[in-house]
Amino acid sequence: MARPSLKRIPAVLWTWYRGGNFRGFQRQVEGPTVQDALEDALEQAGSPATVMPSGRTDRGVHARMQVISLRLNEDVPLDSLPARLAPHLSPDVGLCIAKRPPGAFHAQWSASGKEYRYHLTLGAPPLEAWRPYALDVAAEESLQPGRRVTPERLEALLERAVGTRDFTAFHERSSPQKPRTLASATLRELGGGLFEARLTGDGFARYQVRYLVGSALKVAAGLLSEEQWHAALDAGTALPGFKAPAHGLVLWEVRYPSAVDPFGPGERLHPPGLPDAPPFTGAPPG
Repeated sequence: MARPSLKRIPAVLWTWYRGGNFRGFQRQVEGPTVQDALEDALEQAGSPATVMPSGRTDRGVHARMQVISLRLNEDVPLDSLPARLAPHLSPDVGLCIAKRPPGAFHAQWSASGKEYRYHLTLGAPPLEAWRPYALDVAAEESLQPGRRVTPERLEALLERAVGTRDFTAFHERSSPQKPRTLASATLRELGGGLFEARLTGDGFARYQVRYLVGSALKVAAGLLSEEQWHAALDAGTALPGFKAPAHGLVLWEVRYPSAVDPFGPGERLHPPGLPDAPPFTGAPPG
């Protein structure tokens, strides 16, 4: 007698990854991609599914918190899914939490905001553990090595970008031109010459964070004028900016309205299974 087919019901995953060895999140002809890694692991664990992220990340970008919507058979024990997937994933990808989401939750369409963090060093080369995850500003050819950038100047420029506007001068044309709100942009010193630019907003266009940080560095280095920076922000005037390299960027957090947020405050503060090492740690080692 044929076994009755099981009902497939929604699930949500909190995944993390180091993006240096991937060609971005989305599956494509030439891999590997994060989507490949996750879907292949689900298949091998006996729970095949198509994953739908909160948003795609580009080649080389990392994620401390990438939220995934998918549908799994109703008999899949979600509390044990992280352990079941672990043997089938590379050391660069992991799963912190798997659970049933509330209501009509969708990883992308339910999101109310995101936080990105960009790591860079000023005045000193990166410590060895951070070298794959931080831009060495003093050695970056696009910034003409030797040009001095002060953290105070860089933070002031980033703060000037806060507000609601069309950031058309700071993203690819493939992204829709529409108003987006940059709620905050700060620079935090982590020690050892390492800094972390933190940008939060309701949504970000493709390359927006990398163009904002990179172009602010170019202005801070005296390679672009402050007037050009203001015109790009206020009027969308094109400027010969600098797209900061992908390896410094981390999708840090995806935020949802409290009524549909699958994750509690404790889980957000201390996600189980998240590596306590660069680029997800808050301070440099040593």
